[in-house]
Amino acid sequence: MIVITRNGETTVIDGWREWVVRAVVFLAMLLLLAVVVFLMLGLAVTLGAVLMITIPAVIVVALLGSMFAKH
Repeated sequence: MIVITRNGETTVIDGWREWVVRAVVFLAMLLLLAVVVFLMLGLAVTLGAVLMITIPAVIVVALLGSMFAKH
């Protein structure tokens, strides 16, 4: 049973309508969770790709800088 009180009026949802409301809310939450998971996965893959490119580049620049530095 779902009880909603709005502007002093109480609405009670029960029976098959309650099952429909609960199913819709569950599917909406599942969709929202899937969107958040895909966003986090995309962020992780992007950050990983950027780090896989920049870390070796920084190492190469540091090695070249140490090779050509005057001691």
